[in-house]
Amino acid sequence: MRDIAFVAFLFAFIGLGFRKPFLFVLCFCYIDIVAPQRLSYFLINSIPISLIVFGLAMAGWLVVDDKRDTRWSGRQFLLIVLLFYCWMTTISADFPVEAAEKWSWVWKALVWAIFLPLTLRTKLRIEALILIMLLSAAAIAIAGGIKTLAGGGGYGQLQLLLPENFGLYEGSIMSAVGIAIIPLILWYRRHGTIFPPDWRVSAFCFALVFACALLPIGTQARTGLVCLVILAILSLRAVQHRFLYIAGAALLTVTAVPFLPQSFTARMETIRDHQADESASTRVAVWAWTWEYAKDHPFGGGFAAYIQNHIRVKKAPGTYDPNRPLADEPSVYEDQSRAYHSSYFEMLGEQGYPGLALWLLIHGISIVQLERLRRRYGKTRRAEEQWIAPLATALQHGHITYMIASLFVGIAFQPFIYMMLALEMGLSTYVRRREKEAGWRPLIARPAQVPARPSLPGTP
Repeated sequence: MRDIAFVAFLFAFIGLGFRKPFLFVLCFCYIDIVAPQRLSYFLINSIPISLIVFGLAMAGWLVVDDKRDTRWSGRQFLLIVLLFYCWMTTISADFPVEAAEKWSWVWKALVWAIFLPLTLRTKLRIEALILIMLLSAAAIAIAGGIKTLAGGGGYGQLQLLLPENFGLYEGSIMSAVGIAIIPLILWYRRHGTIFPPDWRVSAFCFALVFACALLPIGTQARTGLVCLVILAILSLRAVQHRFLYIAGAALLTVTAVPFLPQSFTARMETIRDHQADESASTRVAVWAWTWEYAKDHPFGGGFAAYIQNHIRVKKAPGTYDPNRPLADEPSVYEDQSRAYHSSYFEMLGEQGYPGLALWLLIHGISIVQLERLRRRYGKTRRAEEQWIAPLATALQHGHITYMIASLFVGIAFQPFIYMMLALEMGLSTYVRRREKEAGWRPLIARPAQVPARPSLPGTP
């Protein structure tokens, strides 16, 4: 029955795309996030539905879409350079087979991030992409929230629709993404027009924010808790009553702590001492190994270069260890082929110093550009412009949250994040084109920025 529902929905989505080709773009975003072909048992799990819709989206834009107001962003050119560089490191990788496996989806994420901004020509398209991204992530977040409330959480135990660590279905990744999209959810509650703001939209948005906030508890991912704290601090920039916000956040924290599972609080305590937790101490050792590896391989070892690592870790006694909860004495153990557990070291080990520099440059420029939009349109008095600054702020807060999460999770090429990056580029090019074509600047209180009226003939 579930397969029939997936097939009916996808065929309806694809069918509408032949009338409105931009819907192919939205359909691919949905498929890339939710992965319905993996949730299906037999009807669509053997069909390359993702590749088919990817091709339809490209063809629809090339053949039908209006390209007169298409604008390129400098970040798109940087993504092209990164794509080419990753291809070069793949063909010379230390482990060609494993590298080719990761390259098979990385190139698609990069190409999609380069292509997607070209289709975001209007505010309606920008909003439609936001809505699809939020609803697609909501399908996973709501399921995780319900299971958490039902007591089904636990480190490595909470199943988010799929019983495998694929894409957003991995606990730490979904916890980070779930927290990062909270500002976008709140933006849509106030500025969305596809579903105009009313009590039903507000109720759904608040419920979705609650589900996203539950994900760090259900997955017991320390990254999620760190992201939640970072987002709470960043939100101080956007709230009007800061002291009331701080008091409310403190009261909520104090009230919620007694209701948290003991296993969650015990695991979060390991943040203070990484040597008392096997997972944390291992990843620090992997980072040290990667740093030394990059000194001898400045251009990286290609995807999956971590397979060759071999580490020796001394673990201090602690109160929490999921494998040996009663460990009281220090232990020394060896391990090998441990993943990076950090996007920064993932880029350093696989793509070397040039790849890491490109990656940081792309994200750094994005955050700076969003700050420019936030300040430029923060005090506009035009009703049709008042959605721009809040959206720039929401995207910036989500992006910074992602960069913090990247310190502890290997999500350097996570497709959802590249969709957010494409959304940011689309917003920048849309605003820049709008300003150039209309010949105006944001209308704010300062008279110097109010367009001058043309004088009448014969007047000074």
